[in-house]
Amino acid sequence: MELFGEVAALRQVVVGLRAEIAHLKDLPKRPRIGASGMDKGTEPAKRDQPEDRRGRGKVTPRVAIDEQVVYASVPPGSRFKGYEPFLVQDLVISVRATCYQRERWVTPDGGTVLAPLPTGIAGHFGAELRRFVLMQYHQCQSTLPRLLVLLRSMGVAISQRQLQRLLTAKHDGFIAEAQNVLRTGLATANWVTVDDTGARHAGKNGFCTQIGDDRFTWFGTRASKSRLNFLDLLRAGHTDYVLNDAAYGYMRSQGLPAATIAHLKAQPEVRFDDTAGWLAHLDRLGLTALRVTPDPQRVATEGALWGSLQAHKFLCDAVVLSDDAGQFNIGRHALCWVHAERLVHRLDAFNDHHRAAQQQVRGLIWDFYASLKAYRLKPSQRQRLALRARFDRIVGRRTGFVTLDRLLVRLHANKDELLMVLQRPEIPLHTNGSENDIRCYVTRRKISAGTRSDAGRDCRDAFLSLAKTCSKLGIAVWDYLGSRLGVAGCTPIESLEHYVRARSRPA
Repeated sequence: MELFGEVAALRQVVVGLRAEIAHLKDLPKRPRIGASGMDKGTEPAKRDQPEDRRGRGKVTPRVAIDEQVVYASVPPGSRFKGYEPFLVQDLVISVRATCYQRERWVTPDGGTVLAPLPTGIAGHFGAELRRFVLMQYHQCQSTLPRLLVLLRSMGVAISQRQLQRLLTAKHDGFIAEAQNVLRTGLATANWVTVDDTGARHAGKNGFCTQIGDDRFTWFGTRASKSRLNFLDLLRAGHTDYVLNDAAYGYMRSQGLPAATIAHLKAQPEVRFDDTAGWLAHLDRLGLTALRVTPDPQRVATEGALWGSLQAHKFLCDAVVLSDDAGQFNIGRHALCWVHAERLVHRLDAFNDHHRAAQQQVRGLIWDFYASLKAYRLKPSQRQRLALRARFDRIVGRRTGFVTLDRLLVRLHANKDELLMVLQRPEIPLHTNGSENDIRCYVTRRKISAGTRSDAGRDCRDAFLSLAKTCSKLGIAVWDYLGSRLGVAGCTPIESLEHYVRARSRPA
């Protein structure tokens, strides 16, 4: 795991050195190739809009409206014709400090009785202030120093350490709810899209993995981006390792020798509570000492993790859609068409023949992508067979552009994963959902760098997950925080996993 962080750090050093050399030699800047625009470019043409477009409609505030009559000075003989409304919205920002004088009594036996605080009081900062802090930091992406300045300018007496504690301390309930959302999402999903990005934690390079669909989003930051790490994240907090048919099937698919699988099957133990117990079992079988390819310990551990997922009913029949990163290739796997087309789009063409071949193949892929979109809306067996044959014709051609021809061979090797939509029309054709979700994490990373403590990391991941999930469920984050923190007058909101499960659809 540490090697991944070191490799990522060295890559950044190499990029910086190359930029410095280019600057010293006054070399031209590296060209930036923009997005291909295939997804938007294949949308059907919109109908002409009528000239008299409707306006945005009336503004309806989410709060109660106080009515106030404004009187006019009119000459005698005027006739009253009713009222003309004029809505004005305003914001009241005020700081209130309450000192509770708690009665203190000494009982006859020498004990002390102290009057309890009112319900909802937890610490020296009220629920409304805590809601405001969490909303500004996680949803509005404010930095801690700027938030501290804002609070102090409003009259709140608070230190930087106290503000830090409001952001990272005593949020186990939020972290647990985010984990329950992941469990419910994985148990009820027809498909999930996944992606990852770089992250800094405790002064070291790491990776943040995003998992979600159109109902939920979850983030998890770890030091590695390996398949072992991905399978561990998919366990959603469970720590067990399970040897079952799914585990053995995974081991066979990864090339683990049949004799090793039979040796595992011959043992009576099939479930292990934690990593220590599982590794001790592998050590007793002598698998940890083997130095062969594939690594028996790694493959067996991945298989046991996959068996744990199936035992907990996670991703039983769901499709995992990714950008072709190797760690995500598990179970029913599908590939993103936007990333596949991007490989063709970013090829370096050096003459007119290469450029013509590149544009021809891109055009064929765009047309095929538009046909896949139409198929998702109205699938049929006849169209399914026709699209499979058409895919073979596109990627089976040879253009004379060697690099492009090799790429087409690669796409043909990924045929089943690229055409998974023909079997499962409900899945998307791209991972744009994950790309959009992970932007909030990238923004947080840019403005606040990394985290130092595990509590800070877990809180950041949990609150970003909950905020994105609320957005997908149509729940205002402000209302959600108010409900969880017990703000007076706030509408109660059930656990988010309830809404995620309610929006699940049969495959």
